[in-house]
Amino acid sequence: MTRGIGAKALAEFVGTGLLVCAVVGSGIMGDALSADDGVALLINAVSTVFALALLILVIGPMSGAHLNPAVTLVTAFSRQQPARESALYIAAQTAGAIGGAILANVMFDLSAFQISERDRTSVGMLVGEVVATAGLIAIIGILSARKQTAIIPVAVAAWIGSACFFTSSTSFANPAVTVGRMFTDTFAGIAPESVLPYIAAQLVGAAIGVAVVKGASRTA
Repeated sequence: MTRGIGAKALAEFVGTGLLVCAVVGSGIMGDALSADDGVALLINAVSTVFALALLILVIGPMSGAHLNPAVTLVTAFSRQQPARESALYIAAQTAGAIGGAILANVMFDLSAFQISERDRTSVGMLVGEVVATAGLIAIIGILSARKQTAIIPVAVAAWIGSACFFTSSTSFANPAVTVGRMFTDTFAGIAPESVLPYIAAQLVGAAIGVAVVKGASRTA
């Protein structure tokens, strides 16, 4: 059965909100359980990996489980999705991400509305976001071209989980998640002045990912 655009947007809203809630909530929990940032990051990454894989599996049949404006933009530019639907997806993802951060704050008895002071702007971190996003888009595109969509939830979660540790930015790789994380002054937060540079790096990474997919299709 074909779902209406409203139902799909709602699925994207809820899915992205739960993803950010998991990222922020596990960051708060990790920070509370250990004074070691490495241990806190491990807790954060493990929770994010499981949440991301499960959300893609559950939300996938409803909306395609983009949960990420970078993925939606690539889908739109490849003409796999109408522009109006893509715009609604991005609005829903961004609103959901903000709501997810606020929900995580409330769950841990923190002020619901916060603005992060965690500066993440550096050349190395921006390069990390380019790498993380390029890899994400390439994995989705290559597996889709090979008709291996069933393993995308595991593959995407594995890439993001790994990139949490091998990229200096800890792999946001998602413009909506980046905006959402601005609304929590906790372990997973990002200061407003870092948001636009991160999103710019993610969009560059998405373009590189598309180029990699096209290159792979020519050599297949």
